[in-house]
Amino acid sequence: MKANQTFETPLHREGSGVGSAPKVVVAFSGGLDTSYTVMRLANEGWEVYAACANTGGFSQEQLKKNEENAYKLGAKHYVTLDVTQEYYEKSLRYMIFGNVLRNNCYPISVSSERIFQAIAIARYANEVGADAIAHGSTGAGNDQIRFDMTFLVMAPGVKIITLTRDEKLSRKDEVDYLNAHGFNADFAKLKYSYNVGIWGTSICGGELLDSAQGLPEEAFLKHVTQTEERLLKIEFEKGEIVAVDGERFTDKIKAIQRIEEIGAAYAVGRDCNVGDTIIGIKGRVGFEAAAPMLIIEAHRLLEKYTLSKWQQYWKDQVANWYGMFLHESQYLEPVMPDIEAMLTSSQRNVNGTAILRLRPYGFDTVGVDSKDDLLKSKLGEYGEMQHGWTSEEAKGFIKVSSTPLRVYYGIHNDEKR
Repeated sequence: MKANQTFETPLHREGSGVGSAPKVVVAFSGGLDTSYTVMRLANEGWEVYAACANTGGFSQEQLKKNEENAYKLGAKHYVTLDVTQEYYEKSLRYMIFGNVLRNNCYPISVSSERIFQAIAIARYANEVGADAIAHGSTGAGNDQIRFDMTFLVMAPGVKIITLTRDEKLSRKDEVDYLNAHGFNADFAKLKYSYNVGIWGTSICGGELLDSAQGLPEEAFLKHVTQTEERLLKIEFEKGEIVAVDGERFTDKIKAIQRIEEIGAAYAVGRDCNVGDTIIGIKGRVGFEAAAPMLIIEAHRLLEKYTLSKWQQYWKDQVANWYGMFLHESQYLEPVMPDIEAMLTSSQRNVNGTAILRLRPYGFDTVGVDSKDDLLKSKLGEYGEMQHGWTSEEAKGFIKVSSTPLRVYYGIHNDEKR
């Protein structure tokens, strides 16, 4: 079914009262797909509630424009659902605790945001007694899964409408429909598409469609404005940011934004990630994420000094699963709070300041200042002098440690390399 064809009027749906317009909550970003969805459903007789779930990626100007456009498109109600602090408390802090990077590369920005946007939309749909929830995802990406799975769990029994996906609508179909009904906003096809969030900006399209090419400078939104090297000091208490360059922050979002401001001036945190999508095809995305990359590396550096070997090892194992579940729309899996509990426990001694050196397009780790620094042990200095054991004890330890190998090769001498 294309955009100029008739959509089944909801007034005749089973369960709707005659003459009463059923309610639909549209997950409204202000983009082409969701703008089309609002207008189309409003024209087909739905009472449209346009809801923009903000996880930190929208400016006040954008939110104001979204509200204006929602009403122009035919929405009866508009609301901004600000879940930025909830997003930090229930996701970002654990991704920092776990130093989570998908494929050791990507800070899982969009995928984690979508989960909390979907939860906020489902919660709102329940509050207003919606008959349906609509979103603008296509059938070729991960977001359709993140939205649908969350809605199925958080708003059971509420109909899910996805016009763009179900009718395989092209950009031209949607633009033509909007123009024909008096909405002439500029939705020109751009070379790149962007998703800006508190935890990084993703970039799709352009050269990324060719596996042999990378993104040119003009594809990025932030560019080098500082060329002199500088130190960046990030202080943590129990794994959470409390200060940046000596400035104290109680609001963790503002701390992240401050680090982003500093790092973006050096254009750090750029990369491309190639990975497996939930639906099974490979996907490639570019990104610029100064704050996440600086925070994660600073936090990882501090952990090297303050955690035991096995704390680091097991924390890395569960953190990898935490990131994978977030990416693959399994945030509501009951094991997630269990993983979060372990990650939280592991942070009890992650206290101190990590020091980074920033330069254009990159940075280095320098060192830490921490009262919990295990490197300060009085038992010995690596490569220098031992104080907690004698040389004879060291030789005995080495000999006992070699016992399993000596047993094996005593029987299989021909296998020695």
